[in-house]
Amino acid sequence: MASVNTNVGAMVALQNLNKTNSQLQTTQNRINTGLAVSSAKDNGGIYAIAQNMRAEVGSLRAVTNSLDLAISSVDVALAAGEAISDLLIEMKEKALAASDSSIDSASRTALDEDFKALRDQISTIVDNAEFNGMNLINGTQTGGISALANAKGTNTINVVDEDMSISGGILSFSAGTDISTQTLAGDAVSAIETALTNLNSALARLGTGSKSLEIHKTFVSKLSDTLEKGIGNLVDADLAKESARLQSLQVKQQLGIQALSIANSAPSTVLGFFR
Repeated sequence: MASVNTNVGAMVALQNLNKTNSQLQTTQNRINTGLAVSSAKDNGGIYAIAQNMRAEVGSLRAVTNSLDLAISSVDVALAAGEAISDLLIEMKEKALAASDSSIDSASRTALDEDFKALRDQISTIVDNAEFNGMNLINGTQTGGISALANAKGTNTINVVDEDMSISGGILSFSAGTDISTQTLAGDAVSAIETALTNLNSALARLGTGSKSLEIHKTFVSKLSDTLEKGIGNLVDADLAKESARLQSLQVKQQLGIQALSIANSAPSTVLGFFR
């Protein structure tokens, strides 16, 4: 039955065209953003999961920053400790030479001056072995340094500080140690040998701590990459498929417009009955 009051064909054609336009808008949005799920409206469950994972990735960046600071602080302490070890070797050489009974007073005095200059240089190194306001070898950083280990902040990695200052426990001689006499020189040799043993043990502990921090940083980086990949799998759009779909929908849209035009012209056929 033809009617000028109700055009069912036009109504159906318009509904189909609106549906196509909606699908076309969705596809264009996916192509523009690169995301199949860009908001909670697209898929509430997937969006919530992705947001939680994004929050964890952001937290892992903070963990990486914390690890970087700790690694740098420990590496500065290691570099300073190695420099002190080299100084101790030189000091032992001077002390051993001064303990020789065959050298004259002038030579021993010259050796003593060199020895004291090296000794004082240790304090300079210790005082300046600082990174980001943290010094792990001067005895002020009680408890060492802690770095975040997980995204929740519930776990940490700790590296104990090592007091390498003169008279700090590791170096077994005082700030006034000298080699001005044969006896003092002999005592200094013994003290420096003990200091070297203690210092090398301290350096080994710091080295182990630094290695642990670096290994965990590598793990955190891999974990973050895995989460990023997981987020992509959940929300990223397949641009190849969306591009093909876009072309299909554009054709469908044109056909829908033509169908609507044909449906709208149908009532005019009623005029033919009155001719």
